[in-house]
Amino acid sequence: AHESLIHALHYSDAHRKERKGDMRRLWNIRINAAAHVNGMSYSRLIHGLKLAGVAINRKMLAEIAVRDPQAFAEVADRARDQLQASAV
Repeated sequence: AHESLIHALHYSDAHRKERKGDMRRLWNIRINAAAHVNGMSYSRLIHGLKLAGVAINRKMLAEIAVRDPQAFAEVADRARDQLQASAV
């Protein structure tokens, strides 16, 4: 029983650390799906947002993509406009 407890504590610690990476992957997948709906790729969206100076983290961007597609479309438009402006 004692050895089982030691292993359980070790696994819970390791999985707690893994969960952070799992969540970031989930956010990236959600952002990518919403970006493709708006005619962009994930990387172009993120690059456009950086050029536009929009400081929004991936967690909040994923929440916007899921809960408010209209607002995400506006964010994507802003990124697209900035990409077009920097290309000219």
